[in-house]
Amino acid sequence: MASLRHALYGSRAEQIHGPWKNLFSSPLFSFQEGLTHQERAELSYQRLRIVNETIADPRALVTDAAALTALHEWVGAADAGTGTIASIHFNLFLGSLLDHDHADRDLGSYFRMERIGTFLCTEQAHGNDAPQLETTATFDRDTGGFVLTTPTRGARKWMPNTSSVGGPKDALVAARLMIDGKNEGVFLFLTPLTDAKGRHLPGVEVELLPETASSPVDHCATSFHGVRLPLAALLQADHGRLSPDGTFTSILGSPRKRFLRSIGRVTMGKLCMSASSLGVTRHAMAVAVRHGHQRVTSGMTKKQRVPLMAHRSHHGPLIEAMATTYAATLLHRAAVRRWTEAMETERADAERLVAITKGWVTWQARQVMTQCRERCGGHGLVLANGIAGQLAANEGTITAEGDNLVIWIKAAGEMLLGGFTPQPPGERAPAARTVHDPVHLNDLLADLERIRHEQARVRLRARRVVSPMDRWNGASGPALSLVDAHVHWLAARELLAEATQAGDPLAGRLLHDLHRLFALRYVAAHSGELLAYERLTAEQVRALPDAVEAAIATLAPHALILSEAFAVPGELLDDHPMLRTDPPVPLVA
Repeated sequence: MASLRHALYGSRAEQIHGPWKNLFSSPLFSFQEGLTHQERAELSYQRLRIVNETIADPRALVTDAAALTALHEWVGAADAGTGTIASIHFNLFLGSLLDHDHADRDLGSYFRMERIGTFLCTEQAHGNDAPQLETTATFDRDTGGFVLTTPTRGARKWMPNTSSVGGPKDALVAARLMIDGKNEGVFLFLTPLTDAKGRHLPGVEVELLPETASSPVDHCATSFHGVRLPLAALLQADHGRLSPDGTFTSILGSPRKRFLRSIGRVTMGKLCMSASSLGVTRHAMAVAVRHGHQRVTSGMTKKQRVPLMAHRSHHGPLIEAMATTYAATLLHRAAVRRWTEAMETERADAERLVAITKGWVTWQARQVMTQCRERCGGHGLVLANGIAGQLAANEGTITAEGDNLVIWIKAAGEMLLGGFTPQPPGERAPAARTVHDPVHLNDLLADLERIRHEQARVRLRARRVVSPMDRWNGASGPALSLVDAHVHWLAARELLAEATQAGDPLAGRLLHDLHRLFALRYVAAHSGELLAYERLTAEQVRALPDAVEAAIATLAPHALILSEAFAVPGELLDDHPMLRTDPPVPLVA
């Protein structure tokens, strides 16, 4: 339905999403059976170059959040490995280069992909405590350049794609800028890794790591032993400048702030990771719903044969997952808009929204795809059917660009100690409202946000707790629950807003029903909490299971319409063996 697609993809759908949808559904990206991990990694780099050939202006792509995230939304369903290295090259590598002050730097070899870029930040012993990175880039006054060094085994750069697979490569390496023994903070240094034939340069030590369960990428541990770099290798901007005579200046007094500014592209990476999860989630939903309508099984009477989707036990979880997928998509659209349009004074709030969205969307993707995989039975385990491999690869997005739990802990702390104010209570008493009222449902989500905010603040103020660590540990549980309630409220708000403004009556009703189911499920899961705080009545709590059941029943007949709005190309779906109708699918469920 056009109105539903418009709600999901916006008015620029054909311009932004169309080219990627067409490319990744072409035979060039069809699943290839029987490849080794090494062969899959090599294929991903070959496909990366195909992607690059379709980009008219790489600079424009990298600087347009909507366009860059659209690429991520479509690539994962075709090739998770290509998606991973594309994100590293275009966002982290090129994006970081373009975000710094080097207008005279020749980026042509990267735009043409004569050399592939990678990004080396995390170290073996320093993951989420990245400001403690040990790698050093020491300014050498005699040469006017730097000496890049990995001082300990724990300082090895951990898991970047730095092998010889894929051809010549350069890296942006996060390292402490050392000037006359003083640490000025962590900055990025453009570092050649290989020569033109892909052979590692002197001083660059690369060890291929064991195969992971996620994307088929050449993950490595990388060390630098006295690698000499020119002054131009340092990526400079107002947060840090170094003159040829060794004079360092910065508008930021804090080395931590300089580091965060240097790796600022990681925030855009969070939007890219959640976009990738969204794409594979919608794809899994489309596969599972179509399979449920094609596959037949026993009915309730002798010799009766019905589609799997006829059974509530089968379609109920999928309809619930559908509501989550719509809500997640619209939340992500709001996060991209907010990040793109934010003024400098709004950056901190926009960055927190991006982090919260990334954590929630990638976690929800795991749950939704798991449900889709199970509803497809053994067929769902077949990699060529487009769910199992993407589900495994999604584990990488949960950890990439900031581990979900860690970025949520940071967001929780900001919401407790910063200027965050929860939504006020609804004006009408709960007894005067109904769980069928969409505004009341959103108010209930806001109630949970407010309740948890107060619970966490009470624990932070506990007088008997002496240690700051113990104080935070006591508050962290409700603080994380606060973030969870907040993101559900945000997603429900976006879904309800889209339902309210839908031009087509049927699309509007379906979006309203999706909102109702999405909000009801969360309210029902936390009804005891709402009852205890007198935001629900006992009668309303008893009515919740029937309300959820009614919402599922209303949406079930429209499952195909709802999944078709995801616009997953028919060519891609037809490429999955379990969805082919010739030869006939066996009748065993």
